[in-house]
Amino acid sequence: MATVRVFLTLAFILPVAMNDGVEGAHHQTGSVPGRILGKSGLGLTPQMGWNSWNHFNCHINEQLIRETADAMVSSGLASLGYEYINLDDCWAELNRDAQGNMVGKASTFPSGIKALADYVHGKGLKLGIYSDAGTQTCSNKMPGSLGHEEQDAKTFASWGVDYLKYDNCNNPGTSPKERYPIMSKALLHSGRRIFFSLCEWGQEDPATWAPAIGNSWRTTGDIQDNWDSMTSRADQNDKWASYAGPGGWNDPDMLEVGNGGMTTEEYRSHFSIWALVKAPLLIGCDLRSMDNVTLGLLSNAEVIAVNQDKLGIQGKKVKKVGDLEVWAGQLSSNKVAVVLWNRSPSTAIITATWADIGVDPSASFSVRDLWKHSTLPSVTRKISAQVSSHACKMYVLTPK
Repeated sequence: MATVRVFLTLAFILPVAMNDGVEGAHHQTGSVPGRILGKSGLGLTPQMGWNSWNHFNCHINEQLIRETADAMVSSGLASLGYEYINLDDCWAELNRDAQGNMVGKASTFPSGIKALADYVHGKGLKLGIYSDAGTQTCSNKMPGSLGHEEQDAKTFASWGVDYLKYDNCNNPGTSPKERYPIMSKALLHSGRRIFFSLCEWGQEDPATWAPAIGNSWRTTGDIQDNWDSMTSRADQNDKWASYAGPGGWNDPDMLEVGNGGMTTEEYRSHFSIWALVKAPLLIGCDLRSMDNVTLGLLSNAEVIAVNQDKLGIQGKKVKKVGDLEVWAGQLSSNKVAVVLWNRSPSTAIITATWADIGVDPSASFSVRDLWKHSTLPSVTRKISAQVSSHACKMYVLTPK
C-alpha cells in the first residue's frame, strides 16, 4: 500500500493540568471522596477480568467457569491484575424458588453459585454475576431483578458474589434513573462489597447520573467482533471522558481481543485505546485456548499500567485529520500517555507536537514505546511515527 505522509499540527491543549488532579476530572459529578463513600469504595481503578458473553453467549456451565479461573491463573493474567471471573446471562433457572429466590440452573450449575464462588475465591480471584433491571434478562431465559432488588442483592452476597452486571432488557418503560438506584442501594445494604456495573447501553447518558450509584456504566450499545463496531464504540465513549475517574468508569463494552474477527493490529489498537481511556479491561475470549499472540496483547504490563494509573484521568481523542488520530491522557507524575492511531486504509506518518498533547512545547521527555518496549532518552517538540493501516503506536512520555 502507498505511504501517505500527513503531519498533524492541529493545536489542541489537553485540560489536564496537574493541579486539577482527579477532582478536575469530576467537575460534573462532585469530588471523588463523596462519590466513593456513597458507593462501595470499589473501582478505584478500572475493573479487570473476564466475562462469558462475547465468546460463549448462553453456552456456559460451572466446568467452563472453573477452567477459565484456572486459565486466568496459569496464563499469568491474574498476576497482572485480571481478577473478576464474570458470568453473564443464562446462569439461572427461568423461575424463582418457592421463597422467591433466584437459583442457579441445575443442568449447568449443579453445584450452585456459592460453590463456584468458593472455587474462584480459592484461586485468588473474584466472581461476578449478571441480572437485569426488568422482569427477565435479555435472553428471556432467567428472571430479572425488578421488584426483587433487595432479595437478590442479599442472595448474591450470601453466595460470595463480588460483582454485578445489571442489564436493561424487558423493562417496564420507566427510566433507568429510577430503577438502577434501587439495586445500588440494595447492594450497599447486602452485607458484602459488590462492584456495580450498569448496562443500560448509554441510552440516557448514564455518565451524567450513574457516578453517584455505580462503579461503571455502559456508554454504548453492545460491541461486535469487528473493526467498525470497535471504532464506533471508542468514538461514542470519548465524549464522556470528563465524567470518569476513581470509583466510576465509562464502559464502551468488553474486549473482543482473541475472538478472531479482527487482525492482530486491529486488536492491538482495540486494547491500546481501551487502556488509554480507562475502560474496563474485561477479556471476552476463551482463555483456555487463546494463542500466544492473544496472550501477548492481553498481558502487556506497560499498557495495563496506563489503564490502572492511580490518577484516573480518561484519555481522549485530541486531534483528528481524516482517519489519522492522536489520543492522549495525563498520567501520574506528570507523565502523558499518547496513542497515534491510523484508522485509514493506507500506511501513514502521524506526528503529534507537544502543544497538541497539552504539554510545555519547550519540555524534553523520554519516550517509551509500550509495544516495542524501547525508550528514546530525550525527545523534544514532537513524536512522529509511520503507522500501518488500522494499527497504532502507544507511548508514555516522562519529563526529563
